[in-house]
Amino acid sequence: MPLRANRFGLSVALATPFAEDRSIDLPRLVAHARQSLADGCTSVTVFGTTGEGASLGQNDRQRALGALVGAGIDPRTQLVVGIAASAVEDAIAQGRAGLMLGCPSFLLAPPFYFKGAGDEGLFDWIAAVLTGLGPKAGNVILYHIPQVTAVGLSLALVDRLKKAFPRQVAGVKDSSGDWHNAQALLHQQGDLHILIGDERLLARAMNLGASGAISGLANIAPDLMLPLIDGIEEPRVNAMVELVLPYAVTAAVKALVGLRRNDPIAWSRMRAPLASLGESDVRKLGAAIDGIRSRRAA
Repeated sequence: MPLRANRFGLSVALATPFAEDRSIDLPRLVAHARQSLADGCTSVTVFGTTGEGASLGQNDRQRALGALVGAGIDPRTQLVVGIAASAVEDAIAQGRAGLMLGCPSFLLAPPFYFKGAGDEGLFDWIAAVLTGLGPKAGNVILYHIPQVTAVGLSLALVDRLKKAFPRQVAGVKDSSGDWHNAQALLHQQGDLHILIGDERLLARAMNLGASGAISGLANIAPDLMLPLIDGIEEPRVNAMVELVLPYAVTAAVKALVGLRRNDPIAWSRMRAPLASLGESDVRKLGAAIDGIRSRRAA
């Protein structure tokens, strides 16, 4: 089995800050992205699950991408654009917003509205999107997060798409939290970038040949995430994940970003239909995260 020539590394699943009118707060978005790169992330992934991508329209996306690239973030190497749509036309339009700025890298979710479509229907949909984007979209990561989309990507479908679009399908992000599925991807598709969404599984997967992660936790603890990319377990990361999971995860991550940036009010804002955490939950989370951070590394 051929092996990848390079490693994907750690990409932050960038949280999206909003102004009072719920437009994207571009200065805060840019500052957060640049700081994430300075903190050791190899790239930023925008408009993913943590970035509330499914609630962001085309104008939002174009403005945000223009601001990021205009601030010096290299679209060729430091940017991954999330695509979340149910219509092929919309998915292609989201991708073209990145292509126009020179970004070849995309995180492509399946069409989340239609349940039970089956592998044949999903293949046709993804194939239409990839064909519409064309060869300049040369680094497409298929996004497997069935607990959110209710639409999974089977091992057989991944294999078929890889063979049909070898110059476009570059990897899979497995955010299912299913270790057996991650193992199977690593065993069967080791020539692809296999990325792990559940940070608790990351170090183990890296030691079996995974290529990296697109991580929501990298918004708040990139320093603790980086050892995992080298296959070194970090128990504090597991503790943080367990702490956040009982809450609405995106809202919890954004609240913690606000505390980390000393900017809690601005970072608490969510785009409807999602809602912010209550103040008591934010205080409780912040104190618990501080307690975890204060522990000695194992």
